[in-house]
Amino acid sequence: MHLMKRFASGAAITAMLMPTAVAYGAAAGGPSTPIQHVIIVVGENHTFDNLFGTYQPKNGQTISNLLSKGIVNADGTPGPNFSKAAQNIGNDRNVYHAKTASIGTYSALPQPYTGSGIGLPPGVPDTRFPTNLPNGPYQITKYVPYAAYTGDPVHRFFQMWQDYDGGKLDKFVWVETTIGTGSNGNPPPAGGFNPKEGAISMGFYNMNPFTNANGLAQPGDAPFFKSLADTYALADNYHQAVMGGTGANFQAIVTGYAAYFTNPDGTPGTPFSNQIENPNPFPGTNNYYTQDGYGGGSYVNCSDRHNPGVSSIDSILDTRHVHNNNCAPNTYYLLNNYTLFWNQDGSTNPIGPNHFVLPAQSAPTIADDLTAHGVSWKYYSSDRGTDPTVFATSVDGIPLLFHSYCGICDPLTGYTSIETTSLKSNLQNYGAFLNDVTNGTLPAVSFVRPFETLAEHPADSTPNLYEMFLQDLIAKVKANPSLWASTAIFITTDEGGGYYDSGYIQQLDFFGDGTRIGFLAVSPWTRQGYVDHTYYDHVSLLKFIEANWNLPPVSSHSRDNLPNPITSANPYVPTNGPAIGNLMNLFDFKSAPHP
Repeated sequence: MHLMKRFASGAAITAMLMPTAVAYGAAAGGPSTPIQHVIIVVGENHTFDNLFGTYQPKNGQTISNLLSKGIVNADGTPGPNFSKAAQNIGNDRNVYHAKTASIGTYSALPQPYTGSGIGLPPGVPDTRFPTNLPNGPYQITKYVPYAAYTGDPVHRFFQMWQDYDGGKLDKFVWVETTIGTGSNGNPPPAGGFNPKEGAISMGFYNMNPFTNANGLAQPGDAPFFKSLADTYALADNYHQAVMGGTGANFQAIVTGYAAYFTNPDGTPGTPFSNQIENPNPFPGTNNYYTQDGYGGGSYVNCSDRHNPGVSSIDSILDTRHVHNNNCAPNTYYLLNNYTLFWNQDGSTNPIGPNHFVLPAQSAPTIADDLTAHGVSWKYYSSDRGTDPTVFATSVDGIPLLFHSYCGICDPLTGYTSIETTSLKSNLQNYGAFLNDVTNGTLPAVSFVRPFETLAEHPADSTPNLYEMFLQDLIAKVKANPSLWASTAIFITTDEGGGYYDSGYIQQLDFFGDGTRIGFLAVSPWTRQGYVDHTYYDHVSLLKFIEANWNLPPVSSHSRDNLPNPITSANPYVPTNGPAIGNLMNLFDFKSAPHP
């Protein structure tokens, strides 16, 4: 079923953006499954293949990853189909193209850069990696320890569409080396532009035993992630909801949609000109965007194909028979990271051309939906708080290198219905989460954002630190047997961080879907050692909550209106697309729970 048959018209979407969008019914009863508590943990910036690219499932399960496709071998070396992941050099001049022509291929990958990695010299070639890496995915831990900090690939909206390249997945390195994190509205520098990333994006970790470049035998990376996949349920077809970065994907997690620039009365408005994206290349350059970056454009009116970048993405949707890009008329959507309107202490941030701040949002959220139906919830953002004494220096012995509150990872601070009401008290920190777990006062729905130090974002965290955080969290839940018996813990990342992934991506609307990312369901009710191929994205979290507590979709234009997938011969590709699942296939509620 086409998107236009499931979503409202453009005019209806505009009307639905206002706070009156959701009409609530009677209060919901209890959950429809044994799951009385959902805990959603969202780390940062790793794709499925980056972490699970060599995972070998148990019990005869199949999986789609680098190893199963023969792109790499179990020991991390290039496999017989290594060339399927080869990266090409693109050509994009004058007008932005999401799908670009190839004018060459890399004989070897550019050496990765250090970026802003903790403990590394900033912005220089990372000499721990060779200068002659073969053109394809390479194992990070052949050259550095699993706990080592590395650089950070670009992970912005228009860049990710070019990475995808209409499904060829062959422009990750070219995008890194031509535009990187953006121009910030600056003209190309004399002598050319070097984003100083190299080929960070092609790195992956290896869960199997291997020998590193120094000839030393290693037991395999990500042991806790592997043990969770072996014991509980892993989804190998789960995706970030939006092409682009952290901010936009956290917005999708709470709204099923995208945030947008607003006037003071909450209606859609027009942003300042320097904050509107223009990915068209500067004249004479190959892919150096005119207006983009963390100090530049991030809004797009995607209802108008004449706006820069829009027609190219819409043309990809057209070829996939998606006839509605889900963009309301004259609405400028936020595609990347801007500071939210409210601070932790309730003060507000200024709005202006030199303040990259998302104005107050009045669109409906899952929190509004839950509240209206009497279902309890909290959003625990780890280092949240204004009193310095609430900031943790360690979590059960895990040291925190710095105070690590992430404002854009605390998305409900941007919403009028939360910040101007008593619901603001539902926004708490990780200490409150631990107390609620211990005291048996955990709400029905919990969102947990780890400390930035432990969230696995490249450069300022690592996957093993996220594993340590998760191991502690799961142990705390299991220590309360009655809570564990009725809980599902969903573990994922906000987005792929710009790392390469070989997985299928379904086009749902202008915003995405984006790259495939890891997703684990940890519960005594999951199928044991199961790999689920159902197509999911972040909005599937909302669909699970809605199915479990009999709630309506967040709004008429949010993706939770999409049907559950139907498949035939290929379990990864819905035949009724656009479609996303509700995560129920990860569970077995007919059998007795397991430990």
